[in-house]
Amino acid sequence: MRVLLVEDDAMIGAAVSQALKDAAYAVDWVRDGELAIDAVRSETYDIALLDLGLPEIDGLEILRKVRSGGARLPVIILTARDALDDRIRGLDLGADDYLVKPFEIGELLARMRAVTRREGSGAAPILTNGKLQLDPATREASYFEEKAVLSAREFALLRALLARPGTILSRSELEGHIYGWSEEVESNAVEFLIHAVRKKLGNTSIRNVRGVGWMVDRST
Repeated sequence: MRVLLVEDDAMIGAAVSQALKDAAYAVDWVRDGELAIDAVRSETYDIALLDLGLPEIDGLEILRKVRSGGARLPVIILTARDALDDRIRGLDLGADDYLVKPFEIGELLARMRAVTRREGSGAAPILTNGKLQLDPATREASYFEEKAVLSAREFALLRALLARPGTILSRSELEGHIYGWSEEVESNAVEFLIHAVRKKLGNTSIRNVRGVGWMVDRST
């Protein structure tokens, strides 16, 4: 799942970015409004985390531009502004949630899951195709008699596949769900992760379509 983090504070941005990566999200972190707008126009995101006090363009103006362009991108505002009027303005402009700093990462992750679940973006409490199951809260996967807790990147890969059972995802599509802009990706990284998941759950848990990509079976 790909996240756009818009935060100009270096310390907060680094901490939130690392926590999201640890929780198996692919994160693109930008520090000003212009870059945020460019990112929304050029990339597809599952959710955006938006600070309000940004240089050049205020976060509320970014939100206004995103919504006026017709984007249905889920947005959670993260800000130190705790005045009621600011919360009302943000929600009225189209934010899906509003979290006041300082906040606990666990609460942020829970709110992200809730918002993306409402948007129908594959963040169901349990992802399954009838045979293969994945619990986002614990990263535990099961396939027939096999059960295992996955690493963050193994989980991100399997979550992307289970969000669209029966759909073949290419290497580049899977990389987009696993890695952010700043992360170096080895040429065989996806194959390595698929091998690791198969080792834990069984060789038939993920299917290879030669020359095209990978998939999990359609829901049964």
